[in-house]
Amino acid sequence: MSKVLRDKPATRRRGRRPGPSKTRDVILDAARTCFAKNGYAAATIRQIAEDAGVDAALVMQFYGSKDELFAAVMSMSPGVLSRFADAFKGPKHDLGERVARVFFGVWEGDPKESEPMLAMLRSAVSNKQATVQLRGFLQARFTAALGIENAVRVGIASTMLVGVVVGRRILQMPALVNEEIESLVALIAPALQVILVGDQDRGIGGD
Repeated sequence: MSKVLRDKPATRRRGRRPGPSKTRDVILDAARTCFAKNGYAAATIRQIAEDAGVDAALVMQFYGSKDELFAAVMSMSPGVLSRFADAFKGPKHDLGERVARVFFGVWEGDPKESEPMLAMLRSAVSNKQATVQLRGFLQARFTAALGIENAVRVGIASTMLVGVVVGRRILQMPALVNEEIESLVALIAPALQVILVGDQDRGIGGD
């Protein structure tokens, strides 16, 4: 073998790695680490692809988007992500109601969707990595959808919603467990409306 060939530097293989299932798992592991280290907002498809040793295009081929990759990491279904996104669409006068109803509905709906979400929430209560992931996702979702620059308002809104779910589904406080979802929405939505939008339009379903 010539010296030229012998000294030729190795190049990283680009494109599909052998074994789709194994590649998918490698990407998922890299994403889990990246989300835990950097949070949802700062994690990028490019960085995850680099950590997994694949092209960014391959990550997109397997998972479609950063949201869908995060959903896979956190055991969310695409339907849950879609409902979260839809809650922030529409007029601002009933934003608090829409967000509260969708948020509570995620943990109270189809067990195939709610049980993985509940497991994620339990992990976030006790596991630092899961906490970083969930917090980053919620903050990025509120901030991107509403253009809210005030981190305190974003933090209060997301903490309020998560706190009620923790009390109802994990701590199982009787007063919350026995309450109907619509009653919880009626109680939470006006406060959420003020936090997210301002002092106007405090009522549910206002004009």
